[in-house]
Amino acid sequence: MSLWTSLEPASATVDPGGRTTVRLRLRNTGDVVDEYRFEVVGPAAPWTVVEPQSLRLYPGTTGSVDLTFAPPRSPDATAGPNPYAVRITPTEHPEATTVPEGNLTITPFTEVRAELVPPTVKGRFRGRPKLAVDNLGNTKVTASVSGSDNGDQLSYDIRPGNVQIEPGRAAFVRTTLKPRQIIWFGSAEQRPYTLAVQRSGVTPLGVEGTYVQRGLLPRWLLAFLGVFMALAITFLTLWLAYKPQVRSAATAQAQVADVSTLPPSSAPAATELPKAPSAEASVPPAATRAPRADGAGAGAGAGDGGGGGGAEQEKEKEKKAPEKTAATVVQQLAADNPGEPHICYRVYAAGKGWSDVACDGDTAGEPGGGTPLRAVNIAVSGSKGTSGGAYVHDPASTNGEGHFPDPWSNAADGVDNYVGSTKDGAPNMLGFTINVDAGAGAVCQNAYVHDDAWIGLLCDEPGTGYDFTYAGTHDNESWIEAVKLTV
Repeated sequence: MSLWTSLEPASATVDPGGRTTVRLRLRNTGDVVDEYRFEVVGPAAPWTVVEPQSLRLYPGTTGSVDLTFAPPRSPDATAGPNPYAVRITPTEHPEATTVPEGNLTITPFTEVRAELVPPTVKGRFRGRPKLAVDNLGNTKVTASVSGSDNGDQLSYDIRPGNVQIEPGRAAFVRTTLKPRQIIWFGSAEQRPYTLAVQRSGVTPLGVEGTYVQRGLLPRWLLAFLGVFMALAITFLTLWLAYKPQVRSAATAQAQVADVSTLPPSSAPAATELPKAPSAEASVPPAATRAPRADGAGAGAGAGDGGGGGGAEQEKEKEKKAPEKTAATVVQQLAADNPGEPHICYRVYAAGKGWSDVACDGDTAGEPGGGTPLRAVNIAVSGSKGTSGGAYVHDPASTNGEGHFPDPWSNAADGVDNYVGSTKDGAPNMLGFTINVDAGAGAVCQNAYVHDDAWIGLLCDEPGTGYDFTYAGTHDNESWIEAVKLTV
């Protein structure tokens, strides 16, 4: 080899975005004049400059070139040791290439950016923004994400809560925002919040967003309820003022009969006053048996109340047993536990019919089964009755929401209240309103929404203007699959 080389220093350190210089010395140990060309190889080559790029040396003479390293402040400049080499090619003897090697240590730096996508989300029950966290440094970043807002108006479900991000990469964090209170009526309200990216020993990086919470029910419904209540009060006032006085003539007729001294009249029976039907008259007559040829069948059918005819009647009664509704079950609960309020309910699912009756917080329906509900049957005891209305799919919707097709239905204590429809082709139920008498406590609900989850326990607030609660969603493309009710 006719060339001697030396790197001064052999190892150097540089900050990303800074510069450092290493000097390469070389001596022509040959016996001819030669010109040398220089080329840096390795990961550092794109941001290394050699000056001069070629050097001519006479035999026995020494020269030098400067290697200037300028790594960018980006993930491309990997933190830690970065070996490099300089290929020296003689012009006269290109086959005698020399490659001296050195080491360049790049110091680490961190730079993290975060962005909400989208920065503003809207919803009635929840919002789902995504947080994009970018690692623009040259070393791995570990961070945790948390949420906060003024007034503690929102709850946060952040997944994942901790992330590890390689240099030049990004991580996406899914966030679910849920308001702690529902806006029943009125215009939407803006709720600013902040998601903080926290790293050890570093000030948290905050990203601000806005959750626009919409009202659950349209404002026109409040006006409609006000007009409806005014009309109801007016009708009740007129009814009480002009209620007809009905007096029975049966009592007077009975009194006349008691004091009369005349002998019994032979007037036809058709002139007697009609009697009120007895309890026995409401029971359907038992089927009679056909008479036998010898005439014995007729006598047996008329006189053997405890014989074969009675057994057939009992079997017929069992076959025609009444349907077990919410009212029949809640009446039994009221009899077993007098003085305690109860609520029972069952649901009508498309293609499956009515479910079994559930009571006091048990589940009615199949959560996660994918089958939409069409109607709900509700009955209460000890709560002075119920009121409710169905909110169903609207094929003519222009805002992505359903509608209330029918007025609310009412029922007294121990009486079935039906919300929705069981007819063929009836629309899917998105949700329903439910309340009890304001002076008899409150009703709470939890509904399972299709492709979502249980939306959480919500109760009405008697005396505050929110005298009913709403179970379900307003999304016209969704529905409820199961409910739980308590009073």
